[in-house]
Amino acid sequence: MDRAVQVVDTCFVSPSEGTPKKQLWISALDNLLAYRGHTPTVYFYRSATDAATDFFSVARFKESMAKALVPFFPLAGRLSLDTDGQLVIDCNAEGALLVVARSDDLSLDDFVDLKPTPELKMLFVPRVEPSSIMLGIQTWSAISRQGHGAVPLAPPSHDRELLRARSPPVVHPDALSLFCRQLSLTPPSGPVVNEVFTISKDRLAALKLAASGGGGHVSTFCAISALVWRCACVARGLHPDAKAHLTLPANIRRSLKPSLPDHYFGNAIIFLETVGLVKDVISESWADTAGRIRRVIGRMDDEVARSAIDYYKLAEGERRPPSGSLPVTEMRVVSWLGMPVYEADYGWGKPEMFLGAGSSRQGLVHLMSDGGDGVRVLVSVEASSMEELGRLLYANLPC
Repeated sequence: MDRAVQVVDTCFVSPSEGTPKKQLWISALDNLLAYRGHTPTVYFYRSATDAATDFFSVARFKESMAKALVPFFPLAGRLSLDTDGQLVIDCNAEGALLVVARSDDLSLDDFVDLKPTPELKMLFVPRVEPSSIMLGIQTWSAISRQGHGAVPLAPPSHDRELLRARSPPVVHPDALSLFCRQLSLTPPSGPVVNEVFTISKDRLAALKLAASGGGGHVSTFCAISALVWRCACVARGLHPDAKAHLTLPANIRRSLKPSLPDHYFGNAIIFLETVGLVKDVISESWADTAGRIRRVIGRMDDEVARSAIDYYKLAEGERRPPSGSLPVTEMRVVSWLGMPVYEADYGWGKPEMFLGAGSSRQGLVHLMSDGGDGVRVLVSVEASSMEELGRLLYANLPC
């Protein structure tokens, strides 16, 4: 894909109204992700066949962005350090980056079998300096299409004090065995590649039935995580007596007592972990592997969440590197299922495709909707394992 995308405008968009000028304290959970940069994502839209349709009005885009930055005012600020050397958001209304580009050669039909690549990221994701921050897509798109009958969303809650560590911090021993205490990043063992595997609605239903042992309910996340973990252990040629680690995100918003507000704007994710010997993981039944994951998720409660917050607070001084890969014995599955990515309608219709634009950290897996009832599984692993992993994934999917 050597046809250029030409940047025609670059600017910072500030809130359309006055916003609070202050330093916003961020929680230990925010700090877990603050140094890892942005998550590059791309939304693909197809223009309407009606030539009179105002497809992608830059003026409307900027105007709606400025309005969205009023309730989401931290996104127009910058990350900085306070007098104690702690990371904060400097809410200074300097604005969020907007880059407008065009191509006279490319169309949506040029992108088939999309997967994250450096080329895709270079084409569609502008370079953003570490101090800039991503936008709240849902509110922005809702404001943009207000002329089409959209209802504005409820304002976000910026009260991160709700996730302040206890004083003094207390880490319960039982909780410590559940959450992933640190992300061990190492140089990749070799070239890392990305691939997207699609699981249809029917094969997903069969997989969930197999993972349930023939009865009961198993979530899509548990079923696919079990499939990928088992297949990766084999494809990577791990020693039978090695310990295989699977980490998975847990949303603590409803686990906390009292629970966080519905529109809490901040990171409220901790990572849980399940560990097993490779020989056990690959020889047990699908139901047993899925059961490992279900049991860890099922133990999520207020004490686990509070202990994790307290632990991360105690470990804040141990800054971990923002780059690197997981060891080959570890895999992390992140679910974007249920996220309203296909509801991002700015006034010219819903996106036809959504995709992460780039990932090079081996051992990461993202689950996302295919726009219908199927699931797209984005896998990033070492190149030497990818072909065998893909073969095993499809070979082990029930028909």
